[in-house]
Amino acid sequence: MRFPPRIPRRRSPAGRHARRLAGPFRAPRGPRRGLYWALAAALATAAVLLALIPALGGGDGDGDGDAPDRGVGAAGHRTAQSGTPTAPAGDGEDRTRPRADRGKPLPDPRTVPAVRSYERAEGTGWRPADRASVVAEDGELTGEAMRLAGELGMRYADDDGGGGGSAALGQRAGDVRLRLDPGRAGGPEAYRVDVAEGHATVTAATDAGVFYGTRTLLQAVRTGGGVPPGRIDDRPDRPQRGLMVDIARKHYSAAWLADRIREMADLKLNQLHLHLSDDQAFRVESDSHPEVVSDPHLTKAQVEDLIALAADHHITVIPEIDSPGHLGAVLAAHPDLQLKTAEGSPVEGAIDISKPRAARLVDDLLTEYARLFPGPYMHIGGDEYVALMSSDPEARYPNLAAAARERHGAGAGVADLNASWLNARADTVKKQGKKVKAWNDGFIPGARVRPDRDREVEYWTGKEAFAREPREFLEEGRPVVNLNDEYLYYVLGEPNEFTYPTGKRIYEEWTPAVLRGTRPVPERLAGPEKVLGARFAVWGDLADAQTPRQVAEGIRLPLAALAQKVWDPREPRLTWGEFADLARRVTDGGS
Repeated sequence: MRFPPRIPRRRSPAGRHARRLAGPFRAPRGPRRGLYWALAAALATAAVLLALIPALGGGDGDGDGDAPDRGVGAAGHRTAQSGTPTAPAGDGEDRTRPRADRGKPLPDPRTVPAVRSYERAEGTGWRPADRASVVAEDGELTGEAMRLAGELGMRYADDDGGGGGSAALGQRAGDVRLRLDPGRAGGPEAYRVDVAEGHATVTAATDAGVFYGTRTLLQAVRTGGGVPPGRIDDRPDRPQRGLMVDIARKHYSAAWLADRIREMADLKLNQLHLHLSDDQAFRVESDSHPEVVSDPHLTKAQVEDLIALAADHHITVIPEIDSPGHLGAVLAAHPDLQLKTAEGSPVEGAIDISKPRAARLVDDLLTEYARLFPGPYMHIGGDEYVALMSSDPEARYPNLAAAARERHGAGAGVADLNASWLNARADTVKKQGKKVKAWNDGFIPGARVRPDRDREVEYWTGKEAFAREPREFLEEGRPVVNLNDEYLYYVLGEPNEFTYPTGKRIYEEWTPAVLRGTRPVPERLAGPEKVLGARFAVWGDLADAQTPRQVAEGIRLPLAALAQKVWDPREPRLTWGEFADLARRVTDGGS
């Protein structure tokens, strides 16, 4: 496994250090788990005490600030020349940092997304230094400090009230101090970076904001060697920013998904939406219905590891169990629940929503995965139900029409039965404490049964005959997230007139207000409280059209362009060519 085992989000510094020493190995489950972590913690404590011996003796090691790093010890844990612990290199993060020419002034920060405000001041800028420290002022920031220290090849230190020498710890040349200020304005993801006298301080209301500040420092080092003196004030424009991956029609390894999480984190994206099932396959282990699971698939242990990695990078993972369409893999194991026409022909991917057992089956899966994924959201799908795409649903599917009249009165139709199905699935999800998301074409106009008011609209298409205009949802006061298939749909094989989206087109033409086609909604409806954000979507319609490596490279620049446009609402200052070059420099691209 290339990413850390699942652990609680909050740990004491000693516990976190023990976990990082453990590296990529999975802790045993059951009664031996406590013993495992106790031994790991003991090893970590011993390593710290041994590292401190030179300092206790009055020195800082061999006294040569330019001496090379001592490399990897028996536990695979890097230590700085003084022996003070640094974060490990085993989490896949890029530790490379250029050596800035100290005779030249540092350039303004160049990052993706761009910082929204930077004011240069007089004085000395910040450059990372081998003998400098990243200091966590609060215990909640220990993980963030250790991560940045590892990435920059610096030392990590808790705030113990001051360091050696004439300067306080965190205020020496090259030091970085991480600080929480719960009352700070700007929102939970806003942050400030102050640079003066050669050191930097990152301040935010939450650890997520501090994390984004560290991403800015890291990128500024990669592109310019450091940050000049002054102040950065930065915050996102939209609260939801992310990537969707169809892991049903195309299998992606846990390592590939872990690489995407790290890539997203560098771009300050905060949501990973996983489409778990479709007609072709169901790709996550299930205890409630193992008969529906395809091979290859992700185990629950792998999913838990990915969720932990995402949480460590301040990314929420959103699972989707799509219904009542796109259920072919489930129906292959339950053919008696497949929808049939009046002539008795089975309908691919569509479940018969008139059957109570169909509802129980889908509810079992929704409940199981709502419990597996601890984040606040779950997606219930709702798109492209074939019965609704008929010119006369009631005539073509008389069993659905009869059930609609029985449950909702004379004059009710298949659209009402579909709406009540989705409402019931939403209720199942809400019982697990989740907020509900659904695709926009599941909100059928003219139905008597109304969709729940609190359901978020994931707007992807205006191409369906009954797809409503995005402004209708916004004027009703429904929250909307942008997945515009004109710009944000990367559909493998390019079927049905899809073409692979380019970062250039997103960067130059698209904004969160462009929800359908190429035209934005009115400005009064386009604010971040109405259009909550956007996600870039990877679909596996023709799964073998690209390898996972090709997909990763193909989405790299589009994802960077999306990150820019959801973070900063202003017209970009760089040309596309300049931005693309910058994006390549600050991201690894994955594999």
